[in-house]
Amino acid sequence: MKEGVGMTEKLPVTVTALTKYIKAKFQADRNLQNILLRGEISNFKRHSSSGHYYFTLKDDGARIAAVMFQSYNSTISFQPTDGMQVIVQGEITVYPGSGSYQIYIRDMQPDGVGGLFVAYEQLKKKLSEEGLFDQKFKKKIPSFPSVIGVATSPTGAAVRDIITTIQRRYPIGKIVVIPTLVQGEQAPMSVVKSIETANTLKEIDVLIIGRGGGSIEELWAFNDEKVARAIFESKIPIISAVGHETDTTIADYVADLRAPTPTAAAELVSLSQREIIEQFTVREARLNKTMNTILERKQAQLKTVQDAYVFRYPNSLLNPKQEEFDRTYEKLQMSMNEIIKSNSNKYKELSSTLLIHHPRNRVQLEKQKHHQLYLTLQSEFKRLLTQRQFEMEKAIHTLDALSPLKVMARGYSLAYKEDNELVKSVKQVKDGDRFQLQMTDGKLNCEVLEVKEQ
Repeated sequence: MKEGVGMTEKLPVTVTALTKYIKAKFQADRNLQNILLRGEISNFKRHSSSGHYYFTLKDDGARIAAVMFQSYNSTISFQPTDGMQVIVQGEITVYPGSGSYQIYIRDMQPDGVGGLFVAYEQLKKKLSEEGLFDQKFKKKIPSFPSVIGVATSPTGAAVRDIITTIQRRYPIGKIVVIPTLVQGEQAPMSVVKSIETANTLKEIDVLIIGRGGGSIEELWAFNDEKVARAIFESKIPIISAVGHETDTTIADYVADLRAPTPTAAAELVSLSQREIIEQFTVREARLNKTMNTILERKQAQLKTVQDAYVFRYPNSLLNPKQEEFDRTYEKLQMSMNEIIKSNSNKYKELSSTLLIHHPRNRVQLEKQKHHQLYLTLQSEFKRLLTQRQFEMEKAIHTLDALSPLKVMARGYSLAYKEDNELVKSVKQVKDGDRFQLQMTDGKLNCEVLEVKEQ
């Protein structure tokens, strides 16, 4: 729709056309395409599948709907929350579905507090709640490490201070430097990789990670969540030595031990020769004192045992035991004899019972029973055979008496039609029908000449 045409002609337009017209007006205004807006976040929501941010940006007098797509919100270093004051950059447009105007945000920063500080506090709170700072997970730093790993820039002052301090204080310790980026966008992944490398080497007893002082931006690699989790998951004890004594990073909270400076970290893992000699002297004195105490206690125990009555008069203990042994032996002999006698009687009883139930006797008895059953079966078979023969002869006589042939022998016959149907009535045939007459000694083929009913 051209500007002014529809309105001057007073022709009605659709809602869709009007919305498109208003949206085109917004898009044509350069001031609305790249605007900085300050306000407070409310009704914040992160879409569960797309990751887009949806919220309302408001102040005391007005509010505007805001959308920040995932491709843009993934670049900010803090987590927006309700009530947070922010400054956003984006474009004002119209959402056709509701006809409302809103802002599509391309960048967002906290208002009044630096974004890095907010991100630092949010990550610190998150990891603390997960337990990554808990003392119970801290690994013990070895007192006399054989191999000391150092993950830092190979050209910085920090690595020179660490190496110099360790070589001066603890010359027997081997130093393995793992070159690491400690500043810039690639620094977090470089620190993570160095920690993984140190764990892969297996020989490293303790690992120092860190760098010299700098601004919060320069130290930011040690406030990265991936670095914090790599430190927590490391099997090797880690000492964090980042910046100066006043600098505190997330890595310091997660590490097994925090050193205020790289030089201090080197001192923590390397006892000086004087300190080692003092420790050995103290431990030697403590060991001698402990051994003397134990020796005196054992000597007193030995003296008590030597002065015991039983050691001075051993026969006083042996004689009663010898007598007790003799009595026990006699009881054992008597018990054995009684057991043998009892078992002998039981053996005789069992032998008699076995003889009575010997298989040979059982077989003979079963043979006799079998023969008797055979004779009984034979006699019963003959009786049943005679009875069945008599019954069969009786049935033959009865059958013979009832046989139709007997009746026919007295002059009767049976007439069958050609389809073998028995003729029982004159109504079943008519003149000219052929039929068969069954006699006792044969058959006659006949023809009906005349049908007469009685």
